[in-house]
Amino acid sequence: MKLGVALSGGGIRGIAHAGALKAMEDNGIKIDVIGGTSSGSLVASLYAMGYSPYYIYILFKRYAKDLVEINSSPIISGIGNFMMNKKVNLLGLKTGESLEKAYNEIAMRKGIRKIQDIKKIPIVIPTVDVKESKEYIITNQIPEKSVDESQYITDISVGKAVRASSCFPAVFCPCDFKTHKFLDGGVLDNIPVTEVKKQGADKVIAINFKADDINDDSNVMDIVMRTIDIMGNKISEESLAESDLVLTISTDKTGLLDVEKLDKCYHFGYQATIRKLEDIKKILQNNER
Repeated sequence: MKLGVALSGGGIRGIAHAGALKAMEDNGIKIDVIGGTSSGSLVASLYAMGYSPYYIYILFKRYAKDLVEINSSPIISGIGNFMMNKKVNLLGLKTGESLEKAYNEIAMRKGIRKIQDIKKIPIVIPTVDVKESKEYIITNQIPEKSVDESQYITDISVGKAVRASSCFPAVFCPCDFKTHKFLDGGVLDNIPVTEVKKQGADKVIAINFKADDINDDSNVMDIVMRTIDIMGNKISEESLAESDLVLTISTDKTGLLDVEKLDKCYHFGYQATIRKLEDIKKILQNNER
């Protein structure tokens, strides 16, 4: 029986996924297939390369501030300009090059250059070509009986792969690869349950984030984050329905790039998984009978 895990996007909150994986590791739960969108791809790719959940947490703490040197003002400004149909100066957005470079360096420590070099477990990373309005899946192995093999990309560096899936609109510039112009995979597939199943997973756990409540004390970024979560979960309704268990993590109003809450988010992910531990074991036991 193969267990798959699908990790949603969610900005800096993605470190909570590492906490969830650590809780599973501590309780002897083996993961055979992993997928991740946007920030979920950052954790999924490291895990698939053989980095332990705790070391992933350490890497996030080491690189986070360098990777998200941006405050909330450009984000709000960018989103506002998009909504008002104003022209946005792409030079004012982050390129994502620092993310790509950092991940390529981390991959090379394992002797890995391209996604197809990952041999430990299958990995899937959704991204969207904004020119074609089409989803592409970056993976280390094309699933058997694929209807459209051209949808899958294997000859891409690890850094470029996670950058392609993490180019959040109005924050990062689109990621160019060959003829493609990629944006955040969450535009079409925020939790890649279907693709994880295509890689042979018998059971799939989907991990996403709770949309924080809005009240009179909420600021603009709180509203933006709630909007992102509502959109992401709405887009992923079919994927969530196809999963065998949905593990929803509450992260106490952590902003998209709120690096100061990394530690809290890691522990939120760990504790949320511990609370669901019996449910996880139950779906695994049911499949063994």
